Amino acid sequence: MVIHHLENADMAQMFDIDISHLDGLDFPAGLGKVAPGERSASHQHDETEMFVIVSGEGTLLVDSHVHAVKAGSVAQFAPFESHVLENTGEVDLIFFLQYRRDAASSARSASSQERQNPARPQFVFSTPPTPNGDLHLGHLSGPYLGADVYVRYQRLLGHPAWHMTGSDDFQSYVAALANREGSTPAEVARHYSQEIRQTLSMMDIELDHYTMTNDADGYAEGAQRFFSRLVASGQVQMREAPALCDKDSGHYLYEVDVAGACPGCGHATNGNICEECGEPNVVTDLDMPVSKASQLPPLKAMVKRYMLPLHQFAETVKAHHKVGRVPARMRELAQRVFSRDSLDVPLSHLSDWGITPAEVEGEGQVIWVWPEMSYGFLWDIEQLGKKVSQPWKADQPDSNWKIIHFFGYDNSFYHSILYPVLYRLAYPEWQPDIDYHHNEFYLLDGKKFSTSRRHAVWGKEILTPESVDAVRFYLCLTRPEQERTNFQLAAYLTELRQTLIGEWQGWLHELGQRTARLFAGQAPDAGIWTKEQVAFWAQLNGHLQCMKNALNSDGFSLRRAAQQLKLLVQDTLIFSQSQQQLAAIPDWKDEYRTSLALELAAAQLLSRIAQPLMPRFSGHLAAALGNPVADDWPQQAEIVTPGNAITLHQINFFSDPDASLDTPHWAWLAGKLTTLLPNVNPQPSQRLSELGATSLMAVTLQYYLLNEMQADIPLDLLLNQPLGKVADEAARQQSSAAKGVTE
Repeated sequence: MVIHHLENADMAQMFDIDISHLDGLDFPAGLGKVAPGERSASHQHDETEMFVIVSGEGTLLVDSHVHAVKAGSVAQFAPFESHVLENTGEVDLIFFLQYRRDAASSARSASSQERQNPARPQFVFSTPPTPNGDLHLGHLSGPYLGADVYVRYQRLLGHPAWHMTGSDDFQSYVAALANREGSTPAEVARHYSQEIRQTLSMMDIELDHYTMTNDADGYAEGAQRFFSRLVASGQVQMREAPALCDKDSGHYLYEVDVAGACPGCGHATNGNICEECGEPNVVTDLDMPVSKASQLPPLKAMVKRYMLPLHQFAETVKAHHKVGRVPARMRELAQRVFSRDSLDVPLSHLSDWGITPAEVEGEGQVIWVWPEMSYGFLWDIEQLGKKVSQPWKADQPDSNWKIIHFFGYDNSFYHSILYPVLYRLAYPEWQPDIDYHHNEFYLLDGKKFSTSRRHAVWGKEILTPESVDAVRFYLCLTRPEQERTNFQLAAYLTELRQTLIGEWQGWLHELGQRTARLFAGQAPDAGIWTKEQVAFWAQLNGHLQCMKNALNSDGFSLRRAAQQLKLLVQDTLIFSQSQQQLAAIPDWKDEYRTSLALELAAAQLLSRIAQPLMPRFSGHLAAALGNPVADDWPQQAEIVTPGNAITLHQINFFSDPDASLDTPHWAWLAGKLTTLLPNVNPQPSQRLSELGATSLMAVTLQYYLLNEMQADIPLDLLLNQPLGKVADEAARQQSSAAKGVTE
């Protein structure tokens, strides 16, 4: 027998508490001690673990859920559950711990949707865009598409999740554009905010709340209260510090007003943040700074502003980074930032565009828009609560909230370093649980997309109801998640034509035709199964599991999800081609019936798992299989309900934007339009209503179509559908009429 006494235990610091090992057992075990008011560091690992509370009392924070524990409590942890033990009593909390490595348990837990379910409200934010221009594909491919797909998937799982964003009205870039255009910042922000909302809608980005910060009643007052909390903490103080001013005008310079070389990486940058390396600057540390207004080296001056000694909060950020999903890129950035001897960050700037602090000494200054944004997320949660009848308050953040941020890497400093510090100062009792999803730059022909330089493919240039899912798919497939990627229009069109039209649509049309020919257009039930078919059935369920892994919160990746959709169709095509050899052999008709049922099952699985990425395509495909649009995530592949009407061959899921240009029907239609509208160069993607056509012109064109093309096209369709679709419909009706005459 071996007796261990706590007072004789050899304790060592592990996870910020005292731990000793117990030798002589067949499994790893030990004793732990947490002093009153102390807590262990948040951590997770691949072993299963058990705590037995021997004495004292406290709380266990497990994946941000709080559980009270006391003497006699036994806690069992699955692999990868994060946990923190806090002593809330007045004496030492003593516990026995035991752990073991079990590969099967860790494998189940790693892919478990239950473990990754926060089981609480999920507030998903895409960084509010600056309203100094519309959204281009670089924007859309990053935070907005990412957050949209994330929320769609979470809702299919039955989890409460909401997508929120808005316009970052008080950016200095808005004021700079207004100055160039002879407008006001408010007018510029309001105009482009509406353009942004329209583009998001065209991209099928569904938003549950959108805040225009300059126009939202009560927003400025809330931001002032938040800032006053920071000042009241004693850490944010008004004090004099070096700043830059224009040599000619004396104008205070920050952000858009000044450029130079980044003190961290040496690349060219504007003031306050470097897009290249992600590190902040305070403008006075720029190498070779230049004022944008005068193009002269600026002058240094001592200016009073509210300052935050950020370098004092390395441990706060480190502790925060142990709680949620924090990519290695964020942790490495934090290491670089906190390796500096000091970093005093101005939280206010001299400007007349923004929200003025409530404090008297803040007169003539505005709250820097980035700290303001940290409050804006809490404001959005409160506004959402009003819509869904929840008592959420911006001034009372709840540890039960799960916050998920989607943003570009150039915003990483603000989201993952500055904001956790501000939250700690404003709400010391709040332990925010935040997941971070970043993207790198999406390049256009090898160069950065740029709103200010107008080097971009704008969303409105490429998005139509017919193209939106193809665009979403391609942006997912090429999304810059771990490294920069490049958009080329020719590459997009190739993917559209070869993959979506050539492979996907070609297979679905041919499958629909076979079903019509062999089974009168109704889904057959599976018959006799061969070993190959059983293997394919297993393969379908494997694709489903891979898609879950790509969309689950821990490993969320749109690139892997889009690639998985491609693999599903490619594997189904291989299976289909191999099974065609049975189609004409009567002795194997029951086996071939199973093959066709399995192909339909693959199409059904495609419609289900493509839904977060390609919602319109998913809905059209479901309808063509005789199904309603699904409102949950599939647990396994399933055979299409026997007898369902299959109309796959009657629907064009994707269309080539240039295809109509090569048809005689388009040439005829374009000629008529040129006659009716001599100054217009019609394109297949345009609508008649967009070309300035009068109702009389529309009726005249309708008459021409009926008399010359035998195409009876309703006036509403003629006015509001893309003209390429009108030409296609005329061709279809003319072809049907010809067949009717022949028959």
